[in-house]
Amino acid sequence: MCPEVSESRPYVSAKREAAAAKKRDAVIAAASQLLNDGPAMVSMEAVAKAAGVTRLTVYKQFGSRRGLLEAVFDANAEKGGLMRLRELMQLPDPRAALFACIDLMCEFWGSHPGFTKLHSAAGLDPEFAEAINARNERRRLLFANLLARMSGEDKARTDATDLLFGATSMPMFRILIESRTPSEVATLLKSTCAAILDAHGLT
Repeated sequence: MCPEVSESRPYVSAKREAAAAKKRDAVIAAASQLLNDGPAMVSMEAVAKAAGVTRLTVYKQFGSRRGLLEAVFDANAEKGGLMRLRELMQLPDPRAALFACIDLMCEFWGSHPGFTKLHSAAGLDPEFAEAINARNERRRLLFANLLARMSGEDKARTDATDLLFGATSMPMFRILIESRTPSEVATLLKSTCAAILDAHGLT
């Protein structure tokens, strides 16, 4: 005889996955809230307590505090529309793609003032700094790829990449936003980046 196959398994599995996703969302929301008070407030124990789950659940979901921080950044980036950077990178005109990315980054940073302030605390928290630096390297790679398209070379020019990277950094945004709107900051940065491109013969 063939063993009886339970028709309830897919349903049970779906319920478990939904429950796990709900817990994951709760942990990310709790970590995001704690992060508003500074990176030091985000410990696995504190997040578990705030989310109403066990510390083991947090470790199972994210593996480590660094993994949790990465998930928080990704969730906020997705919520703020920052994932559109991939789409903008595909624009036919790499110069237009660069300026569109600057617009999006300034819009995102301007709508999340808490995150801009957190960058200043990175030096006091190695794991937080690592998560921030990983995202900064993605931005550097974005510029490098766009510059390579502009120059027609396999490898982007290092000087131009470094200048664009510095001009569009979070510290620079924090300085400029003190007396400007995010849109005004974006306009100023695009003008600065255009000058950098022109100085290096990139169009």
